[in-house]
Amino acid sequence: MSSDFEGYEQDFGVLTAEITNKIARVPRLPPDEKKQMVANVEKQLEEAKELLEQMDLEVREIPPQSRGIYSNRMRSYKQEMGKLETDFKRSRIAYSDEVRNELLGDDGNSSENQRAHLLDNTERLERSSRRLEAGYQIAVETEQIGQEMLENLSHDREKIQRARERLRETDANLGKSSRILTGMLRRIIQNRILLAILAVIVVITILAAIAFSVRGH
Repeated sequence: MSSDFEGYEQDFGVLTAEITNKIARVPRLPPDEKKQMVANVEKQLEEAKELLEQMDLEVREIPPQSRGIYSNRMRSYKQEMGKLETDFKRSRIAYSDEVRNELLGDDGNSSENQRAHLLDNTERLERSSRRLEAGYQIAVETEQIGQEMLENLSHDREKIQRARERLRETDANLGKSSRILTGMLRRIIQNRILLAILAVIVVITILAAIAFSVRGH
């Protein structure tokens, strides 16, 4: 089950990184491109929310003794989601015509706001980079786990094959033993029949000898 959560987690990291990058670009786009980009970001934000819901469902299915670490990660992701939504709202109105007209009246404030906006974009890009690195690390760990599972399955298959070969050998040996015992039993029965016949012949011979002896007297 945790593998499903980590898959959703990786998708969420990649998606939020893309959203962060697009949010940083929105204020600098022409009106037409800005409208299209805003619609794209809104769609991706909905996808991110759906991923969070899936991750939340996965966490609820985790045994209570192992749920703590995943719950902490979920809180962090929800906070990140809230931050993205806030940044998106700010980005939609940043450098709009009304704000630009107000800034033109005060060059000092304009420069300061531009520097603050650049710093904010830099922070978002750094967060995106960290999320991508985290997603890559999760992917590497998942691949390693998969390789270990494949190796274990390969070892188990070899053990099963060896067990089958031993069962075949045992079955063949049992067959040989059964045939040997059957042959021995047959010979014992034959010997007993021969002994019975000999005993009957001996008895008849003795009786015949006694009969001749009686008649001779």
